[in-house]
Amino acid sequence: MGLIIIQPTAPMPLFGVVSNKAGGHVVSTILVAMVGMLLTAISYGRMARLYPSAGSAYTYVGKEIHPTLGFVTGWGLLLDYVINPLICVIWCSKAAGNLIPSVPYLAWTLFFALLFTWLNMRNIQAAAATHKYLAIAMGVVVAWMLAATARFVTANPTDFLKPFYDPSTFSVSTFSAGTALAVLTYIGFDAISTLSEETVDPKNTIPKATVLVCLLIGVLSAIEVYAGQLVWPHGQPFPDVDTAYVYIAGRAGGPWLFHAVNLTLLIATIGSGSGGQMAGARLLYGMGRDNVLPAGFFGRIDVVRQVPALNVLLIGVIALAGAMTMTYELGAELLNFGAFIGFLGVNLAAFLRAFRERSAAAIAPAAGFLLCLYMWASLSPKSLLLGAGWAAVGLGYKLLRKPAAV
Repeated sequence: MGLIIIQPTAPMPLFGVVSNKAGGHVVSTILVAMVGMLLTAISYGRMARLYPSAGSAYTYVGKEIHPTLGFVTGWGLLLDYVINPLICVIWCSKAAGNLIPSVPYLAWTLFFALLFTWLNMRNIQAAAATHKYLAIAMGVVVAWMLAATARFVTANPTDFLKPFYDPSTFSVSTFSAGTALAVLTYIGFDAISTLSEETVDPKNTIPKATVLVCLLIGVLSAIEVYAGQLVWPHGQPFPDVDTAYVYIAGRAGGPWLFHAVNLTLLIATIGSGSGGQMAGARLLYGMGRDNVLPAGFFGRIDVVRQVPALNVLLIGVIALAGAMTMTYELGAELLNFGAFIGFLGVNLAAFLRAFRERSAAAIAPAAGFLLCLYMWASLSPKSLLLGAGWAAVGLGYKLLRKPAAV
């Protein structure tokens, strides 16, 4: 289930922006990001053992450290749910433009924002079996891409090492910025912790699955982007940076592979965007129902459709407005900003629990916290500023509202 949530094609949509950001070192950024996510996955696993029925970074931090920090963690993760449909609208609009270039980009953004909202207003949710078959289809497309790459590539032996390290384009600052963005590849692994109540022996199964999913996604992603860099070496401009991997597939396997990758990623991103919108709407509903947010707006359920309709519409409007004004890269960094708040909180909670127990298990969360902090600080100044504004709004609301609640 974890592999399905993240998707086997996870690194393909962000290949172009990471390549430009990191000077072509996409493989290395994926692998370094994997180390940080593996350490964080260990922390999630440890906390899932302590709270096998909670499955929430919000709960972990709130119970282990302080309820206010737990709220900030949940508020940061909420940014993920709000931004995910936004960047999916952007990517779907670019991919649809590859299929029908005559339709303007803004028209596609309106179409996909309305599509996501319509699907969720009708309470249409893809079954797990559908996701399974989609994952199988993705696996077939990945295998096709790798086979096409093997036939296409005739590089010199030295060129096979450049995706890992190219001294002519490497710098610590650009590599760090690319790594902070590459974390998007792994976003969703923490959702495994929410499946504790449906899992046999969750105290052992959930931690193992969380770490294993990060490892498998990391290795598969590294192979996919390595193939992409061999086909399209850094320095050659992409026709469209947001859908760069689609053009790489076209170079390696011709128009059939171009359209296969484009269509597969388009369908997967529609599922991700619409699912993310409903997840965000449900999270806002839960916060409204618990009176963490104003219940009159966020805590309402449409009696006919049985969905939090106002929340769905709100996220749809944000997705449309953001897709018309924001780049995919900035949206991805904002999403990662929120994710890093959650990762930092869970690592800190796991560290403090192990420290109080005087356990050597404190080493992994401490290392995970420091690595996530470094990657978080490597996000672009604009995304840090916007993300800090989001965090300040949440914290300010929490602090100002507290006296009234008492």
